[in-house]
Amino acid sequence: MDTTLILLIAVVASGIRSATPLLLASMGGLYSERGGVVNIALEGIMLFGALTAAVVTNLIERPYLAQDPTAAIWWAPWVGMLAAVAAGGLIGALHALVTVTYKADQIVSGTAINLLALGVPAVVTNTLYGNTANTDIVRNTLPRYFPGVLDISAPVFIAFLMVPVTVFVINRTRFGLRLRAVGENPEAADTLGVRVERMRYSGVIISGMLAGLGGCFLSIGAGNQFVRGMTASRGFIALAALIFGKWRPVPVMGAALLFGFAQSLVTVQLFVFPPSLLEALPFVLTMLVLAGFIGRAIPPKAIGRPYEKE
Repeated sequence: MDTTLILLIAVVASGIRSATPLLLASMGGLYSERGGVVNIALEGIMLFGALTAAVVTNLIERPYLAQDPTAAIWWAPWVGMLAAVAAGGLIGALHALVTVTYKADQIVSGTAINLLALGVPAVVTNTLYGNTANTDIVRNTLPRYFPGVLDISAPVFIAFLMVPVTVFVINRTRFGLRLRAVGENPEAADTLGVRVERMRYSGVIISGMLAGLGGCFLSIGAGNQFVRGMTASRGFIALAALIFGKWRPVPVMGAALLFGFAQSLVTVQLFVFPPSLLEALPFVLTMLVLAGFIGRAIPPKAIGRPYEKE
């Protein structure tokens, strides 16, 4: 195969893999923020998802591997993936409880979850594995498809499938119409009989589930263990992609791919620039987006504002 073609395939594959956790988290953030709830906890939820996936898979495979070190427990990582999604949903529900029911500041609540995600994993890994940095190696990870060419796992397909699904849900279903209504004008939605709290809970929980899946991809989809801090600010970059994409699914996917390919330049080493400069590129792009240099993004009108029923 031609060297140029091999290099091109490597760049595309690396970019898709790098974009996957960003796309899952940003698509999740879209559901939350279109409903009016800021979710800066995406970073923390991804960490909890990554930890849960690795720990659950480890615990399932441990007794089998004790009897046969070469045992293949094909279903273990799938259970780990479902556990990560459930963990993300639970953290999302916690964020919704604090911000929607008790009307606490959404930024403070999200920050608190991110701080929890820095400390709780260390306690869990220290209890189960005797260290505060990582879990044991996961022997049975999610299967990789097209190995040696694309080398992608199930969360990649789910991430890109969520784009048309989200376009349909947000624009063509009653749920999406009501979610957008409570994000734009919750008072008017309430007068029409829409349960504002229920819709916002739904949006934040879906957000947590997708972010948890993004974390699962990092630990057992692209890697083979949980490592402390392995999200490396991807949750915040996903927020930037959400803003860059103006809270619309297809542009958000484009932004996630942009950031993903920027991250992939480090691993592919396509250019002769210093690796440290390439590593900083996604964060430079993030700052430019958040500073408003790349187009002005207009968020949902009621975002960040608790709804007080009259």
